[in-house]
Amino acid sequence: MLGATATPAERRAKFRELLAGDQIVQFPGAINPINAQIIEQTGFEGVYISGGAFSAAMGLPDIGLTSLTEVADHGRNIARVTNLPTFIDADTGWGEAMNVARTIQEFEDAGISGMHLEDQVNPKRCGHLDGKEVVTAAEMSKRIAAAVKGRRDENFVISARTDSRAGEGLDAAIDRAKAYVDAGADLIFPEAMRDLSEFEKFASSVDVPILANMTEFGKSELFTTEQLANVGVKVVIYPVTTLRLAMGAIKSGLQTIRDQGTQVDLLEGMQTRADLYDTIDYAAYNDFDAAVFNFSQEGHQ
Repeated sequence: MLGATATPAERRAKFRELLAGDQIVQFPGAINPINAQIIEQTGFEGVYISGGAFSAAMGLPDIGLTSLTEVADHGRNIARVTNLPTFIDADTGWGEAMNVARTIQEFEDAGISGMHLEDQVNPKRCGHLDGKEVVTAAEMSKRIAAAVKGRRDENFVISARTDSRAGEGLDAAIDRAKAYVDAGADLIFPEAMRDLSEFEKFASSVDVPILANMTEFGKSELFTTEQLANVGVKVVIYPVTTLRLAMGAIKSGLQTIRDQGTQVDLLEGMQTRADLYDTIDYAAYNDFDAAVFNFSQEGHQ
């Protein structure tokens, strides 16, 4: 009740434990706090906070229009309610080296467990669109080094995402990843891989865990966790899945209400009031309130 019981430090330590473990872990994207609660209650290992999903929820394209303050506040609201590690999209870090250092400290203060930085130029583009441009490997290495220097909690996970596969080829992308590891990256995020063999080559070429982005309608096939684990992937994210599920259902439901003049045919697919109250632990709030208002100072000096 009233938020997570695990501290931010405990959740960061858990993220490190997951990365060091033998099993592949899944981080579905949360578009809001109750979404994160459902992810935890469903049994997933972590929560991903997607910049693309947040932009879309604000009615904006994923081209770097959201500010650090907006994203940090969004992340704080989600991290507050879940005991799971939270992993957030930091885009290009909102500026140069000192900005990147501030970014990581803002996310630490927000209770986030880790973030990923990407090597695109600013303004960035969605990782599964054509026409992306990347900065030099040296410039991206500076971003990573700045993040490492700015980090105050050594368990906060810094991931380096490379979008260079499309424009420079697989071998060059792997060379970049190695440079990012040398700069201090704890996790490598190779974006828009074309098949399992590319994930496998990345995993065998770097000395830190790698992440797979299983976003729908993108460049990568939607592989199972078993397939990804077999080629060495450690973390899987599903960035926009819950947003797409929700928006698809909302659009269909609104059309039904418009056509029929009532939502009666939609009730079976809705979250019930009872399930909503269970999800947000409504009873615990009532118990807390009752305990406070039943308190009496009678007999106390």
